[in-house]
Amino acid sequence: VQLQASGGGLVQAGGSLRLSCTLSGRTFSNYAMGWFRQAPGKEREFVAAVSRKSGHTYYADSVKGRFTISRDNAQNTVYLQMNSLKPEDTAVYYCAADATLSSFASRTQGNYDHWGQGTQVTVSS
Repeated sequence: VQLQASGGGLVQAGGSLRLSCTLSGRTFSNYAMGWFRQAPGKEREFVAAVSRKSGHTYYADSVKGRFTISRDNAQNTVYLQMNSLKPEDTAVYYCAADATLSSFASRTQGNYDHWGQGTQVTVSS
């Protein structure tokens, strides 16, 4: 399984970005998908997750109402739409795939089997 993330960049506070992550090598719809982030000097943290058939989405409190996770199983891609960005959203963002057979998605990093390379998001004040 390979995960390729893209869409990061430099944006001013209040702006928007959309991250994409494409899975190859396996059947995308068999995986719950998550986004995590790691800011400089901090541990990697959960951002958002979506179940295999998009029936369930989950968000960290810090991004709820500003970020939206979605997936397109036909395109093998998961998205993270980020609006009203804040300087504290600056981090490397990672997508991850969880092969657990479940109707839900996990907030726990250890449950994810495959990780992308990360894409840098920088929000200037």
